Amino acid sequence: MRIAFSAMGARALLRGPHRRLLRRLLLGGGWGRRSAAGPGALSPFDRQLKRKQKEWAAARPEMQRCEYLREEVGSRIADRVFDITRTFPLALDLGCGRSYIAQHLNKDVIEQLFQADIAENALKNAIESEIPRVSVIADEEFLPFKENTFDLVVSGLSLHWVNDLPKTLHEIHRILKPDGVFIGAMFGGDTLYELRCSLQLAELEREGGFSPHVSPFTAVSDLGHLLGGAGFNTLTVDTDEIQVNYPGMFEIMDDLQA
Repeated sequence: MRIAFSAMGARALLRGPHRRLLRRLLLGGGWGRRSAAGPGALSPFDRQLKRKQKEWAAARPEMQRCEYLREEVGSRIADRVFDITRTFPLALDLGCGRSYIAQHLNKDVIEQLFQADIAENALKNAIESEIPRVSVIADEEFLPFKENTFDLVVSGLSLHWVNDLPKTLHEIHRILKPDGVFIGAMFGGDTLYELRCSLQLAELEREGGFSPHVSPFTAVSDLGHLLGGAGFNTLTVDTDEIQVNYPGMFEIMDDLQA
């Protein structure tokens, strides 16, 4: 089942066996509305453009060719979920893509899973999983769920694209139950270091200056403060290094685009 949310309200298909569940979990009137940016707020990412890119990528006939990193991270997040000796009645996969985490989990750990992503094509082409799932088209920056809803929230390689990470972490904390768990993975500050340096050196040599060509990433050292500021406690923040070798710059760019 898929439900779509627009910026100013809902385009929700509340039919079928999930109707009562959805009405209980979704916010009432006024939810999903975009609030005005605060003073000095920056928006480095065009979310509408990102939606189009994800829709295009998820509809490609050979989409699996470039999913090796998300598959690997999804598997590692699932391992962290299995490390917790409890069953989660209701979970949310935020920025799920084609369901890279759920495929590694089972009904013994998660009884019901909501999957949220901005790209409908990603949800349509989701990888199979034995867990009962409800797919929701929603922006990670505007979560349309009531507070104290989920026992578990997971997110794999999605949060580096949000414009206001502290606000998003606050929202995740809001929709979690008091004893809820959040497990997420995002690209750290040293990601694509070689590509960033190569582009800067080349532009300095040719132009005498440089402009950013690689997205900004959050420093790992800042994540603990951001999570603590959002209200999380009993924090664990660590770093995994995954090295992928490419023959050249254009091969990297091709995979990044896809």
